[in-house]
Amino acid sequence: MVLLTGATGYVGGRLLPMLEEAGYSIRCMTRRPEALSDDVCQTTEVVKGDVLDAESLVEAMQGVDTAFYFVHSMGSTSDFEAEDRRAAENFTTAAKQAGVRRMIYLGGLGSRDKELSKHLRSRQETGDVLRSSGVQVVELRASIVIGSGSLSFEMIRALVERLPVMICPKWVRVLAQPIAIEDVLAYLLEAIELPETDSKIYEIGGPDQVSYGQIMQEYARQRGLRRLMIPVPLLTPYLSSLWLGLVTPLYARIGRKLVESLKNPTLVSSNLAGTAFSVQPRSLTEAIARALVNEDREFAATRWSDALSASGRPQSWGGVRFGSRLVDSRTVDSRAAPAASFAAIQRIGGKTGWYYGNWLWRLRGFLDLLVGGVGVRRGRGDPVKIGVGDALDFWRVESFEPGRLLRLRAEMKVPGRAWLEFEVTERDDGSRIRQTAIFDPVGLLGLAYWYALYPLHHFVFSGMLRNVARAGTRFDNGDHVENDRHARMHTAATDDQPDATHPAATATETVPEQPAPPTSPNE
Repeated sequence: MVLLTGATGYVGGRLLPMLEEAGYSIRCMTRRPEALSDDVCQTTEVVKGDVLDAESLVEAMQGVDTAFYFVHSMGSTSDFEAEDRRAAENFTTAAKQAGVRRMIYLGGLGSRDKELSKHLRSRQETGDVLRSSGVQVVELRASIVIGSGSLSFEMIRALVERLPVMICPKWVRVLAQPIAIEDVLAYLLEAIELPETDSKIYEIGGPDQVSYGQIMQEYARQRGLRRLMIPVPLLTPYLSSLWLGLVTPLYARIGRKLVESLKNPTLVSSNLAGTAFSVQPRSLTEAIARALVNEDREFAATRWSDALSASGRPQSWGGVRFGSRLVDSRTVDSRAAPAASFAAIQRIGGKTGWYYGNWLWRLRGFLDLLVGGVGVRRGRGDPVKIGVGDALDFWRVESFEPGRLLRLRAEMKVPGRAWLEFEVTERDDGSRIRQTAIFDPVGLLGLAYWYALYPLHHFVFSGMLRNVARAGTRFDNGDHVENDRHARMHTAATDDQPDATHPAATATETVPEQPAPPTSPNE
């Protein structure tokens, strides 16, 4: 039995599916089981527990062989060092009483010979507390973790993406030994099966010793960005954290604790991990490249509806920001069944059009042609059928789940990357349609592009979503049978006679620009 704490966090959330795939019996302990229950396998147990509540740990520890400890209080508004210490003491006491064989802990690099920041000092003190129990502890100490979504990497990414000229304080020149998140996870998995030994500390890191400035430069190189970095002798952690709060997704209090840690070199000084583990860590160049690739894969698997709902923030002008991405999302409720609502979405583009402002879409296609793009001349291969990889005007189908999800990736010329997603979910009295526009801007030009066109996008996308819902209602009333018949007739006619038109197909495939009268108050 493996006990996993922090399964809703960055490292634990990525380790969980790997543990499940490896076949371990897993118990996840969290303060909010409802936030995790739907995301685990049926064989994974989820229990409620809080490391600051010693009594809640007793049941969670029963029958556990190996326990992962991924807990810290950096986001706390109180004394996070005291909270970390008390949490570790409660955990070790419960582990010893339950007969846990091994605890695995991920801490931070940094030499105690020098004045450590409060954050790094607390991370290393936590390891000391865990070892004091007498239970064997495998402590891995790492520097900056390179991976989409990690706190340090998101800070670096946001700074490089948004600032063409960067004023760089001394901490930008401090050396670190970054490691890819995949390599961290590989170490953690191997730690479960290490031979029985005394408690040990393993320092892990990639092969490159680089400054934070060099990490930023490598990120900029891979993203095709030119950045000017101007060194300055002074910039206090407090001022740096306030600045980070303005230009990055970090909260100021977390940013301040993070910046205070960046003043300390975090370099590997022992090769003990190299002799005990089989992991061969990636270079910085490969780690950043993998982070960018994985960002797209994780993005494709993300339910933006959940992320937007969980954010607890009202939509701001220009959309909600997730890391470096801008997300503009809206929903409409319909009395149509989910299948009918999705039928309207599935026919989008081509001769059906875009349900609203078709002349604006054609204008956008013409402008795209002028700058060497694909325009809208490609249309779509079939007026009804659709599949991953299909061209759809100046979009490409990236993800398609019949009856539920359609995600399109833009292939027009834009200063960044863009997606348009439609998701249909069932409601008691019909369906809910969520439309989400996502933009990954490149530099200031990308940001200027998004904000300049946002008022127009808001106008067009809102109208499109209303008309999609109304079209779904008509499909729900039986119109889809006639539509599909005419669509097939149109396809057959154009296959036989490339220049021919079919009046019936044209009449039924084009959704009127003027919306039909609403059939329910929800519309």
